Amino acid sequence: MENPEKSLAVFQGKTIRRTMHDDEWWFVIEDIIAALTDSKDPKGYLKDMRRRDDALSKGWGQIATPLDVMTTGGTQKINCTNTEGAFRIIQSIPSPKAEPFKLWLAKVGYDRVKEIDNPELAQKRMKEIYKAKGYSDDWIEKRVRGIAIRDELTDEWKTRGVGQEREFAILTAEISKATFGMTPSEYKDFKGLKRENLRDHMNDLELIFSMLGERVSTEITSEEDAEGFIECEDAAKRGGRVAGNAREETEKELGRPIVSGNNYLSEQEKKRKLEDRRKKN
Repeated sequence: MENPEKSLAVFQGKTIRRTMHDDEWWFVIEDIIAALTDSKDPKGYLKDMRRRDDALSKGWGQIATPLDVMTTGGTQKINCTNTEGAFRIIQSIPSPKAEPFKLWLAKVGYDRVKEIDNPELAQKRMKEIYKAKGYSDDWIEKRVRGIAIRDELTDEWKTRGVGQEREFAILTAEISKATFGMTPSEYKDFKGLKRENLRDHMNDLELIFSMLGERVSTEITSEEDAEGFIECEDAAKRGGRVAGNAREETEKELGRPIVSGNNYLSEQEKKRKLEDRRKKN
């Protein structure tokens, strides 16, 4: 669960809820309206504003995205917007409070540009976010390394004529199926996930075998100088099989399956509760 303090931004004494999505902050639109207008009915103000601004209304689907946000009643889907969308909304608000808010958002955008110039800053922020959600340092290091391995694989595919997202998805599914016996979509269903990121809900061993399958696929693709989708698909299947065989051997040694319907955070919470009970006893 996201740290409440990190999920709140403060502007002019007003709190604006935010959440991380696609590696950037997204802000609750109603909170922006409330901060800039002092309206007692932000939803009503927003509806009137969209009626006045036809262009804003027509492009609303590109500006607003329903995302999971913590509320007093738990996590709910609420319309959010990124920095670019927030600037567009501000253009339709006739309020002297808008200018300071523009400067504030510009600072958010500036921080993002610094992270692009210096990826280590982005990696540091990502680690902080995972830490705030309750992940252990060991898990975070594996997750970060897994992201790097994934990027190396997709870069390899791109240089070999595989450039479409659909083709990436097919190759990824082949590796996953050979490694775990399930495609990513089947794996998400198995874990009871919907829009959540599958790997954010994997335990340590699941992450390790995911990395193994993708790393070996990269090596085979490079060593054999694979070209085009068909040859890269063959390499992906073989790389996944290497990880799948290793997973099966590990399961024999441990006497239990690696593939789990649970997610990492729920398992950690169970362990903490068990340790607390043991201490009390």
